[in-house]
Amino acid sequence: MRITIAALGLGLVAAGLAGSAEGKPASEATLAAQRDAAAALPADDGTDAAFAERGFIATRADPIIRAADGRPILNLDAYGFVKGPAPASVHPSLWRHASLLARHGLFQVTDGVWQVRGFDLSNMTVIAAKTGWILVDPLTTREAAAAALALVNEHLGPRPVSAVIYSHSHGDHYGGVRGVVDEKDVTAGKVAILAPEHFTQEAASENIMAGAAMGRRATFQFATALAPGVEGQMTSGIGPALSAGEITLIAPTDTIRRTGETRVVDGVPLEFQMASGSEAPSEMNVWIAPARTFLAAEIATCTFHNILTPRGAKVRDAHAWAGFLDEALQRYAPKSDTLIASHCWPRFGQGDLTAFLAAHRDNYRYLHDQTVRRMNKGATMAEIAEDVVQPPALAQTWANRGYYGTYRHNAKAIYQHYLGWYDGVPARLDELPPVTRAQRYVAAMGGAKKVLALARKAFAAGDYRWSSDLGDKLVFADPANKAARELLADSYEQQGYQAESAIWRNQFLSAAQELRMGVPTVSRASQSADLIAAVPTRLLFDSAASRYDPSKLGRPRAAVTFVFPERSESASLDANATTLFAREGAAGESEATVTGPRRLVLGLLFLKVPLAQLEAAGLKVTGDRAAVEAIAGALDAIPGPFPIAEP
Repeated sequence: MRITIAALGLGLVAAGLAGSAEGKPASEATLAAQRDAAAALPADDGTDAAFAERGFIATRADPIIRAADGRPILNLDAYGFVKGPAPASVHPSLWRHASLLARHGLFQVTDGVWQVRGFDLSNMTVIAAKTGWILVDPLTTREAAAAALALVNEHLGPRPVSAVIYSHSHGDHYGGVRGVVDEKDVTAGKVAILAPEHFTQEAASENIMAGAAMGRRATFQFATALAPGVEGQMTSGIGPALSAGEITLIAPTDTIRRTGETRVVDGVPLEFQMASGSEAPSEMNVWIAPARTFLAAEIATCTFHNILTPRGAKVRDAHAWAGFLDEALQRYAPKSDTLIASHCWPRFGQGDLTAFLAAHRDNYRYLHDQTVRRMNKGATMAEIAEDVVQPPALAQTWANRGYYGTYRHNAKAIYQHYLGWYDGVPARLDELPPVTRAQRYVAAMGGAKKVLALARKAFAAGDYRWSSDLGDKLVFADPANKAARELLADSYEQQGYQAESAIWRNQFLSAAQELRMGVPTVSRASQSADLIAAVPTRLLFDSAASRYDPSKLGRPRAAVTFVFPERSESASLDANATTLFAREGAAGESEATVTGPRRLVLGLLFLKVPLAQLEAAGLKVTGDRAAVEAIAGALDAIPGPFPIAEP
C-alpha cells in the first residue's frame, strides 16, 4: 500500500516531457515591451557564461534519465533550443538566463570539489575525501541522483560515498539520497548523513498539512503541464525543472546546531553557518576549508529568490536573510576563493564572490527596509508592491534580477510577514466571495458584453494587467463565457511572454492553457515508503483531521486506538460532533483498537481503502468495528486538481 505524492502536494512532471497546446505569437505591445526590456539590461561582459562553462568535464551520452521501468524522468537537453537572439515570446533577460541554466554535466570547481549541474532543479556537490565522496544535496529523486553519481564515477574514478550533507529541508536537496547510498551502510556507520537542526521535522512537515493546495499551485509555479519552448516553459528560474522520479529520505546521523560548528568528515575539515529561517526553516551553509570554497546553499544563487513562494509556504524573513548574507560576507568571504551554491553556477575569485554576496545582501535588505518604511506610513501591500522598484545600482547585478522571486511579489510577502493579509481598510475586512463580487461588478459595469468590449480595448492597447482584471471578473461571473475565457487566456499569455521571472511566466502560461483546454489530470509519481515513514504519525493524523467532515460521522463520538507493532508505537483518533483530535498513545475511552502495519492504516485514512480490504491484507480490528468505519467515512477524499484560473 503506497501513498501518492498527490497526498503530500509534491506532484512532479519531468522537464521536457510534458505536453502543451501551441501558443499564440507575441503581440505588438509585447514586441515593444521586449525591446524596451532589452535596452535596459546590464552590459553582459561574458563572466556568467565563462563561470557556467568553467571546469566542464563531461555529461551523459543519453540525455534521457529513466526510472527502473524505463519511464523517462528528465530530459537533460530540454532547453537545447535556447540559442541565438531571444524570440519575441521570451523576455530577453530570461532567455539569457535559460541559456546559462541549460548547461549540464560534471564540472570541476576547484581542487577536490566538483558539481553535477542540470540533472535536476538543484546541484549535487562532490567533495573528494580520504576514503570516498562527500555529497552535498543529492538532488530530488533517486534516479537523477544515481545518474549524477554514475557520471562522477565514470569520469573521476569509482569511489564509495562516505558522507551525505543535506543543506536544507526542501525535497530537491535530499530526495535522491537512496540513489547514492544504501541505508544499511548508514546504519552500520559506514556513511554519515549531516543536516541542520530540525531538518527531519521540517522535511517531514513540508507540504503535509496544506499538501493538496500547495501541490496544485506548484503545477502553475513549475508549469508541469507545459513543454519547454519559446511559447512554453522556460526553466524554473533556479534550475531546469524537477525530475519526476522517486523522492526518498534517510534520517540524518549528525546534526549541526550553530554557526561556527565544525566537523572533520572522512578527513575533510568543514565549518557550518546556520541560516534557518531564510530560504528554508532548516538550512545551513558549508565552508570547505581545504578548498577555500564557501557553499552558500540557497541564500545566494544566480537570482533574487522568493520571500513567499507562489506555490505557497510559510513567509520567509527577509531581514534575517540579509543578516545571514552579511555574516557570510564577514566570516567566510575573506577566506574563500570560490563560492558555490545548491543552484546555478559558481563564482570564482575572492573579489567576485565578495561583490556577489554584498549585492545579494543589499538587494534583500533594500526591499525589506523600503517595504517596512512605507508600511509604517500606512501604505498597503499592493501600493508598496507598485511603488518599490529595484534601484539601478542593484539591478545591474545579473544575479539580483528576478528570475525566481520578484520585487512586487516579495514586497507583498514582507508586508504579510509583519501585518498579515489585511490592510486595515474595513471594506476589505469582510469582502464578498470572488464569484459574487465578480457577478456584481459585471452587472454594475453594464453587463458582460460591455465589460468584454472594455477588456478587448485594453488588450488591443497592450494594457494586459487591466485586460486580465476585467477578463478575470467575466470568467468568475460566468465560467461558460467562451469569449471571456479566450480573451483572458490571450491576456495572460502576453504577460507570460513579458515576464522576466521564469515562474511568473510559468503561472501566466499555465493559466492560459487551462482556460483554453480545461483543468488537466496531472500524472503524479508515487512517493517512496521511507519518506512516508519519516513523517511522524501525529503529524499524519493531524493532516487527516484537516479533512474531517463532522456531518458524516453519523454518531455522537468515535474513539479508536491504532497500534503499529513494527514501530513500537500507538496513536489515537477521537472524533466528536465538531472536531477530530489526534493524540500519541491510546485513546482514553477507546471503542476499538486497530493493529497492523502503519502503511495499511494510512491506506484507510488517506486513500480511503475499504476496511474489509485492509483486514484481508493483515489489519486487525478489535472492539466496535463501526467506530473505525465511522471515522474513516467522515474523512474527505484527498482533493485532486482544482480550478485556479476559474471558479
